[in-house]
Amino acid sequence: MSKVTDIGTFIVRSPEIRGGRPRIAGTGITVRRIVGWYKLGLTPEEIATKIPHLTLAQVYAALAYYHANRDEIEQDIAEEEVEAERLEREHYLRQREK
Repeated sequence: MSKVTDIGTFIVRSPEIRGGRPRIAGTGITVRRIVGWYKLGLTPEEIATKIPHLTLAQVYAALAYYHANRDEIEQDIAEEEVEAERLEREHYLRQREK
């Protein structure tokens, strides 16, 4: 008989890792990162190929988490974009001052 895996164990959070963002257990790969590639048009199979230490089941678990918690992940993505824009503006202003 083959081993049965509880898919609820695939996604974890730890305040000290990746700011407490949901991530694939045993890795630093966040759900947000998987979703980013998914939104770029990569299939779960292609994502698993890009990160060979992930199983296809882990990628699907991340996508399932996203679809079940879309508002949370979309808010995290939006906040990251705002922060990236702020850093770009600061960098641009510092470069102009030189």
